[in-house]
Amino acid sequence: MKFKTTLQKEPKHTEIATCVGWTTPDEVYSGSDDHQILRWNLLNNETVNTTKLPNDVYPTDIHWFPKSSGVGKKQGGSDLFVLTSTDGKFHLISRTGRVEKSVESHRGAVLAGRWSYDGTALVTAGEDGQVKIWSRSGMLRSTLTQNSTPVYSVVWGPDSDQILYTNGRQLVIKPLQANAKPSTWKAHDGVILKVDWNPANNLILSGAEDCKFKIWDCYGRQMYSSSSNDYPITSIAWTPDGECFAVGSFNTLRLCDKTGWSHALEKPNIGSVFNLAWSSDGTQIAGACGNGQIIFAHVIEKRLEWKNFEVTVSDRQTINVRNVVNDAKEKLDFRDRIIKVSLAFDHLVVATSSQCYVYSVRNWNTPMIFDLKEGGVTLIVQAEKHFLLVDNAGIYVYSYEGRMVCSPKFQGMRTDILNTQTISLSNDTIAVRDKVDEKVIHLFEAQSGKPLGDGKPITHKMEVMEIALDQCGSSNERRLAIIDKNRDLYLTSVRVFGAARKTVKLGTMIMSLAWNDTCNMLAALADGKFTVWYYPNAVYVDKALLPKTIFEKDASEFGKNPQLLNFLGNHVTIRRAEGSLVSSGVSPYPAILHGYVTSARWDDAVRLCRFVKDETLWSCMAAMAAYAKDLSTAEVAYAAINEADKVQYILYIKEIPSKEARNAEMALFCGNQQDAESILLQAGLIFRTIMMNIQLFNWARALELAVKHKTHVDSVLAFRKKFLDNCDKEETDKRFLQYSEGVDIDWEKIEQKIEMEFQKEREKGGRR
Repeated sequence: MKFKTTLQKEPKHTEIATCVGWTTPDEVYSGSDDHQILRWNLLNNETVNTTKLPNDVYPTDIHWFPKSSGVGKKQGGSDLFVLTSTDGKFHLISRTGRVEKSVESHRGAVLAGRWSYDGTALVTAGEDGQVKIWSRSGMLRSTLTQNSTPVYSVVWGPDSDQILYTNGRQLVIKPLQANAKPSTWKAHDGVILKVDWNPANNLILSGAEDCKFKIWDCYGRQMYSSSSNDYPITSIAWTPDGECFAVGSFNTLRLCDKTGWSHALEKPNIGSVFNLAWSSDGTQIAGACGNGQIIFAHVIEKRLEWKNFEVTVSDRQTINVRNVVNDAKEKLDFRDRIIKVSLAFDHLVVATSSQCYVYSVRNWNTPMIFDLKEGGVTLIVQAEKHFLLVDNAGIYVYSYEGRMVCSPKFQGMRTDILNTQTISLSNDTIAVRDKVDEKVIHLFEAQSGKPLGDGKPITHKMEVMEIALDQCGSSNERRLAIIDKNRDLYLTSVRVFGAARKTVKLGTMIMSLAWNDTCNMLAALADGKFTVWYYPNAVYVDKALLPKTIFEKDASEFGKNPQLLNFLGNHVTIRRAEGSLVSSGVSPYPAILHGYVTSARWDDAVRLCRFVKDETLWSCMAAMAAYAKDLSTAEVAYAAINEADKVQYILYIKEIPSKEARNAEMALFCGNQQDAESILLQAGLIFRTIMMNIQLFNWARALELAVKHKTHVDSVLAFRKKFLDNCDKEETDKRFLQYSEGVDIDWEKIEQKIEMEFQKEREKGGRR
């Protein structure tokens, strides 16, 4: 990616330009020390002077009132902006340039003013070291803090419930609640001039006089620090979607990835860039420059890859496609400005400012085209059967034929902060992390948009940082991978039937993850290692097998803080910290095994394992066969990895005459005691259920079942007495004492009854 910059031949401002702000993606307002507010129309390149400020008013900052995101309305511009100035006032000015209100706010200059995301409040920061909160109409609500040094920059937190401001070389996060302690840390070796906090990725950006820019998380942990630049960093700004940011300095404009590495560096002759602002669609940036120029830059040359296709956004309305296998090239032209592009699952989805185009990689000539309700698409997520668009009004799922499938909604949904980490799509499920309570994940049917199951979301025990749905297999076996605040990785089942949802921990210190596109393998970068779980489902089958189904290798070749981009076939693409792409391969055999098992070709699967002679593959096979309840294959696979005890147990299960009892024993084998019990009870095998609980030493449950079904009470009491006698203990349980009073234990009778039960089962199994 890089910037395509535009400058006027002659500056329209006669003095230093100090601030810029976008109303629509085609209209910009700028302020300057020449006391003029100019309106720039980018469609016809007209510039109009809207306001002449008094001679003692020098503007320092512009911020437009947040746009209303009414459903079904095209995004219009805002009608009001706040202008802060050196005369100690802030001014509320309408779009036409009329000053609606001027409010005395600080002693000395007002250096920054920002509306909250919901538009209910305004924060100002001044030379007097004060940070103040104002109502929408300009009434003072509170003085948040008093510092000894000027506060050069201030921004709202993602939820508009805390403020981030500069204090010399320190950054301070101050919650709005009374008595809440601020969080303070030393961020730079020079005075901090600019900060920005992105609501989509929750990361903080700071630039200072020490000529460095840095990225922080919301706890003050440093994620990235640039090397020292030639000049102080005078301006910084995140794109609305949080994927990139821009940095302004003397004669310098830089485009960086959210992890810190630079996409592009421009060196226009413009003086210092004092203020930067992105358009709402994140495709253009405007900068206020020291020589009076307003610099405009458009992001171009964005590259996407999928298997053998390479897509490049070469201009604001043009995309070039190249097939690297036969070097075939296509040029795609669009009527409007391209906003978002996504390439995956053999389809290219392009969102422009008014339409969405869907191309199949087999045919670049006839795309499916449909109109967009809202102008600004902020995110595209693809799955094999359909794709998802996010804009300011909602989430929409479309088929690749251009038909709208559904639009899921939940209370308190904020689409402006959704990104690839907080929303995930598979062929049958949509998962969205809640913003109000970050422990909550909402699940929806992809076909109808209705909440899954009983409508209750997943509630994790900690704040969730990233979610990812697996892409293959049946909807009943859909799994969701979760990375929480501690960077622990959990796997949970999406659809639960009656039983409690099973969430299992897979790993720790996970920095990034990716599901495979053709089978349910999971790759992750964790604590200096590159890890692939060939069959994550093994954790639900046989936990002891899980470590044997994992491929691990040292990740030092990928450098510090690498990011996993995708996992296609048996290739993994990783982005190093400095921005270069590295490809790494994994064994092709697990994917082939997944294919055989999915189509129930067990003999071929066994043949493959015998050919490869790899314990990891046999372990995957054992877990897959046990999950599918294919006992013969499970026996072969467990024998191959020398699990004699499990082979013995499988042989015992194979001898059981009743199919339901075999299924129950397999459920028990997988550690699902509750499932095993419900299978037996549904099949009417009461005696087996009681015996199972006795063998598991669930004495209270065994007695409860025996009493409820009025059968084998004496058997339960007899086995309980035998157990206590072996342990040299006396009975203390009141229920057992109560029932043993009226029951004589006769082992001969009990053994006869047990034999009769087994005989009944054999006859029942034989009839089938």
